[in-house]
Amino acid sequence: MATLGLIGSGYIGGTLARLAVEAGLDVVLSNSRGPETLADLAAELGARATAGTSEEAAASGDWVVVTIPFKNYPQVPQAPLEGKTVIDTGNYYPQRDGRFAELDSHATTSSELVQAHLDGSHVVKAFNNIYFEHLWSLARPAGAPDRSALSIAGDDAQAKARTTALLDTLGFDVVDAGPLSEGWRQEPGTPAYGSPYLKDPAAALTADPGAPAGVAEIREALAEAVRGS
Repeated sequence: MATLGLIGSGYIGGTLARLAVEAGLDVVLSNSRGPETLADLAAELGARATAGTSEEAAASGDWVVVTIPFKNYPQVPQAPLEGKTVIDTGNYYPQRDGRFAELDSHATTSSELVQAHLDGSHVVKAFNNIYFEHLWSLARPAGAPDRSALSIAGDDAQAKARTTALLDTLGFDVVDAGPLSEGWRQEPGTPAYGSPYLKDPAAALTADPGAPAGVAEIREALAEAVRGS
């Protein structure tokens, strides 16, 4: 049975864990506070879920999702992720993460920094542009007419194919945004960030029930992205 490892089990991580269990995958949860703090979540998810250390989640996962504040990426264990597909859900928020000059100047992207840290792994950026409640409510089986799409970016074709397979299993179609250097197209402040999945674009994100956004809509949103100064 395939296993999803989670380094970080907050809003996005917890939602992905629920989707994975619903889809028949095993899940290994972890966070920075220790496995004992995830006992309730693991129990809620049932027999397919266990809690462990970040190293255990990394070693166990056929895919490993890193879903932590961007500033903490240097803490992600490297050795157990060697050769693995690592899915980065992170966004750079200067008000939370502090300033990174290389990101402010657009010399690189946040996921490229994660890839540089995990130089033996294959990083794919995904799940960073959708509100966690919409991630849960918009999941649909393959072939559903109201199935939504999520965008991914990555430098390794095989890792992107594996990530596409995971997203399909969890209930989403995929739009390839290109290499990690193009991952900014789905980050905060772009048309692809959050807005496509809103039922009412004028509503507050946290109050909106969510609405499907298909491949064509996400592809168009990515194309409309303009990088800030």
